[in-house]
Amino acid sequence: MKESYESIKLLLGKIKYDEFKWKLCGDLKVVAPLLGMQLGYTKYCCFLCEWDSRDKKYHYVNKLWPKRTSLTPGEKKVVIPPLVLPEKIYLLPLHIKLGLMKNFVKGMDKTGRGFEYVRNKFPNVSDAKIKEGIFIGPQIRELMQEKHFDEDLNETERNAGVSFKRICKDFLRNHKAANYQDVVQDQSYEMQYESENPLSGVTLGFFPENLGEVSDKHGERFHQDIYDYGKAVPRQADLKYIGRLLLDTEDGCT
Repeated sequence: MKESYESIKLLLGKIKYDEFKWKLCGDLKVVAPLLGMQLGYTKYCCFLCEWDSRDKKYHYVNKLWPKRTSLTPGEKKVVIPPLVLPEKIYLLPLHIKLGLMKNFVKGMDKTGRGFEYVRNKFPNVSDAKIKEGIFIGPQIRELMQEKHFDEDLNETERNAGVSFKRICKDFLRNHKAANYQDVVQDQSYEMQYESENPLSGVTLGFFPENLGEVSDKHGERFHQDIYDYGKAVPRQADLKYIGRLLLDTEDGCT
């Protein structure tokens, strides 16, 4: 089934969501139809605030955007009545980590040793993805554990990396640190790196006490499994080529 408003409405009806009203979690592609918002690259794509995706000039200048006060159809890219209350949505920690990593890499000096290290570390990742900071969870963990990577960063990048690691370690894990609120509100990531920390200004009520309860690693692991499977299995074109080779032999097989 497609991830559409009609499909999700049908599923919620089958599991009797109106009776139980569980908390729900998902990425923005799923949250949007849950809340009746327009899909795709829209101007107001966030259900928490009125962040303007088209206003690129002020993306890293304006840190605080007006909060959404309602989800009224016909306003701010809301096209149909929401299926759930926004308070019932959990934010996914892994996707926030991916967003932080994206900002981190996009802001790196493209001529520096740190960026060159990233490029050499993942030779199978396209240059376009590296420049845009598009990585998966295991790649981020592997990179952040490399001591040589820290040594190749300049001072600004190294300070931002320390802040990034602190957020991942003390907040975006199953068990949060006792001072996790101070970690979340710490502005060092964006001040030192001129890159927005998506956690600053976010209501912590959208995170459960135990982030492991809404871990999205299983879903992302599925993507990784399919990716690995695709590399192991010959492509369809390869199979056709092998077939022609078999037909060219004397007995038609080997």
